[in-house]
Amino acid sequence: MLKAGKLDSDLLQAIVIDKIHYKRPEVLTRAGVGEDCAVIDYGQYECVISTDPITAAASDIGRLAIHISCNDIASNGVEPLGITLAVMLPVGTALSDVEMIMEQAGAAAEKAGVEIVGGHTEVTPAVNQPVIVSTAFGRAIVGTSQSARHMKAGDYILMTKSAGLEGTGIIAGDFAEELKEILSSEEIAHAKLLLDDVSVVKEGVIAGQIGTCGMHDITEGGILGAVWEMCHISGLGCRVWEKQIPVETVTLRITEHYGIDYLRLISSGCMLIMASPEKKEQLMSAIGEAGIPVSCIGQILPAEEGLMLEKSDGSGVKEITPPVADELYKVVGR
Repeated sequence: MLKAGKLDSDLLQAIVIDKIHYKRPEVLTRAGVGEDCAVIDYGQYECVISTDPITAAASDIGRLAIHISCNDIASNGVEPLGITLAVMLPVGTALSDVEMIMEQAGAAAEKAGVEIVGGHTEVTPAVNQPVIVSTAFGRAIVGTSQSARHMKAGDYILMTKSAGLEGTGIIAGDFAEELKEILSSEEIAHAKLLLDDVSVVKEGVIAGQIGTCGMHDITEGGILGAVWEMCHISGLGCRVWEKQIPVETVTLRITEHYGIDYLRLISSGCMLIMASPEKKEQLMSAIGEAGIPVSCIGQILPAEEGLMLEKSDGSGVKEITPPVADELYKVVGR
């Protein structure tokens, strides 16, 4: 029986990706473990495409549906241009609920600078809460989109904003009553407001203009899952410094309350940026000047060094294992 959340990496490879046999020569980046975007050759340009669902959120689903796919496009250093939405609603959904979802989506799309160009809306008994699948599109001059395949030993791992950002906002929005046991109303309001920062389009485009060795928006599986996926694509190792990973106090309190790991909690709004030693300071300066917090949390190493997390409590190092079901499902799936 499969658990809630993304398929683990081995299953994804064996029962999904390995079943895709036909290959088109125009496809420059195709389906693969850790790959968020496909890239297709359109002559002078590359078309960058990404699809994602929103299934674990209830109160902010319209907003998140826009940002999660646009963030994938931005992780290639590309500005998203268009997006489609497939909206599936449970029987009994009120018209006001549909209106709220689309108002959220419309506002988020305007903020991201992306046009909603089409999609599908349906009421169906196949779902018991709203589900949205979004597909975003971007365009880059041929050869300029960023890729984790550009990573090399010696590169630095940069991270924007704070760990568990999206998961904190979702839990605070959907479980506000429960959280009153441990948080003040001001702290709950602050946690909810973290969802205002789930876009990484700004830092992705800035970093893409300077040049990176690959980027990854941090979604299901959290910080450590994203690091593992990038190292899997590049075939390299890493050392991540736990004490350098920024995290909000409210995130720590929520994750401690539910017994979950903030390093494995969905973190849309945070971007991993692999920076060459020559461009590290330039990238950090440009992103910081744009008003976006950025930290250096580790370094890429040769493959034989493995993938290791240096614990902040001084207890040594711990292996970074492949991502499994996100910690969020331990809360929303109870």
